[in-house]
Amino acid sequence: MIAQVFQAYYSQTLLPNSSASALSWIGSIQYALTFFPSLFTGRLFDLGYFRLPMFIFSVALVACTFLVAQCTQYWHFLLCQGIALGLSTGILFGPTLSCVAHWFKKRRSLAYGVVATGSSIGGTLFPIVVHNLIPRVGFPWTMRIFGFIVFLLVGVGNLILRRRLPPVNVSGGLFNLKAFKYLPFTVFVLAGFICFLGLYTVLTYIDSSAVFYGVSSNLAFYLVAIANASSSIGRVVCGFLSDRTGPLNSMIPMTAIAGILTLAWPYARTSTSLIVVAVLYGVASGAFVALLSLPVVAMGEIGDIGRRQGMLFSLLAVGAILGPPISGAINTATHGYTAVGFYAGSMVLAGVAILIVCRTMITGHLYLGRV
Repeated sequence: MIAQVFQAYYSQTLLPNSSASALSWIGSIQYALTFFPSLFTGRLFDLGYFRLPMFIFSVALVACTFLVAQCTQYWHFLLCQGIALGLSTGILFGPTLSCVAHWFKKRRSLAYGVVATGSSIGGTLFPIVVHNLIPRVGFPWTMRIFGFIVFLLVGVGNLILRRRLPPVNVSGGLFNLKAFKYLPFTVFVLAGFICFLGLYTVLTYIDSSAVFYGVSSNLAFYLVAIANASSSIGRVVCGFLSDRTGPLNSMIPMTAIAGILTLAWPYARTSTSLIVVAVLYGVASGAFVALLSLPVVAMGEIGDIGRRQGMLFSLLAVGAILGPPISGAINTATHGYTAVGFYAGSMVLAGVAILIVCRTMITGHLYLGRV
């Protein structure tokens, strides 16, 4: 998310000679690596080993945040902000969700939704902090201030996160291919992958598209914050509803709305229309993010939750790393955002169609199949 916040600033100030597609690799790699290590950390969590890796990469996360302040060239940002920060956050991400699954059952969807609001709060505050601090203290000190904030947050996480259930050494190894014999799981993973090819295009490019259409750069910088603030509403409300209707029944319509808004986004060319798109897209996409791992939680035993979530997120990481750069390449080739919105929106809606297939396949399930 940090790299997405800085997308417009890099393109206008620090790295003006880098294309939109090249800059988007920083954010997409960071985001992909937030997911990919879950394959390893999920397995370690199931076996009871997660606190030491969490501590080590918490230190690495803080250190890398401070190092971004010293970056001056594109490859510096790609290595430090894209790869190192992404990997560090990825080590922390998987065990955090698995801990939630250990402690909640009846209101698990709501708990996941509340946890997911953390990234919404960060995505809301970081753009505001960036916008106000860079003119006052400069880019390096802005990143150092971020480093102190991250130090406080990961410190609290290291102190309070705990497992509830004893470790379980389930069979199947790191990547349990037998899980894909359950066809709804395979279809769900495919749906998530397709959605990720387009889901984060709006968040990555809405600020730069606003500047492209002549909207004030001051407002453009706040659009990501507006979308993320709205996202917290979608995450909590849909988490609450999901406990009563089932996660897929809440996820499918909200993700469809996100896909439609992605198609409409390039035609939002005024301040008012862009704010409306940012608010509505934030709410709709927030539901997808909050509920994404819940169907997988219900597709097996709790002792295997870390590995199943890890397999899901590691495969979704491929979609996350490809989506924004593909959109950036389309933007560069077409010199506009209409084709970008058509591509990204089509991917999201295609993923929704596959989610409907998954939903149809498991209609009889007590948790996933509620109507």
